[in-house]
Amino acid sequence: MKIGIIGAGNIGGNLTRRLTALGHDVSVANSRGPHTLTALAEETGATPVTTAEAARGAAVVVVTVPLKAVPDLPAGLFDEAAEGVVVIDTGNYYPKERDGRIAAIEDGLTESRWTEQHIGHPVIKAFNGTYAQDILDRPQPQGHPERIAVPVAGDDETAKKVVRELIDELGFDTVDAGGIDDSWRQQPDTPVYGLRAGAEAVAEALTEATPERPEAFRA
Repeated sequence: MKIGIIGAGNIGGNLTRRLTALGHDVSVANSRGPHTLTALAEETGATPVTTAEAARGAAVVVVTVPLKAVPDLPAGLFDEAAEGVVVIDTGNYYPKERDGRIAAIEDGLTESRWTEQHIGHPVIKAFNGTYAQDILDRPQPQGHPERIAVPVAGDDETAKKVVRELIDELGFDTVDAGGIDDSWRQQPDTPVYGLRAGAEAVAEALTEATPERPEAFRA
């Protein structure tokens, strides 16, 4: 599968490592330009590209950039993507540490709905509460008692199925976390955020979430 990854930080870099190891054709971009991705490209075989080129021909695109950087992504980002391109959003809102105040999110819009509005494309929310190193260290085969699960939220059931199958290939179970308007259940400081557990415990943690954003994660 042709996959574009926008953002080469901890999550983006480790997804690049795992997805190329699984045989996917990965293009990776960051805000500083392809010349800064030489080492990652040499390590993995991924193709370093500009952000504007990252979605070209891609069936799946992972957007894994700081939330404050989402409005700066190029217009028409998905114009040359494969038909029906699936977009994975890994983002989180950290107003005090990084992103500053985003009024719409403070007023109750979920992070991923806000991202959708800026990029002009539906997203599937996944990996936002995953420890980056776990992507490398914790994959397990189906049925393994220590296989951990990832919550996945999105409105498009077909796109969600693609993402869940890709995560299964990466070595993790998934739990359907509902639509994007339900994705507050996996935002920072909810019970499921950072939870290393199987599908049953992840599903239970999602039900324990409350919609009020904690003070530490408000501007």
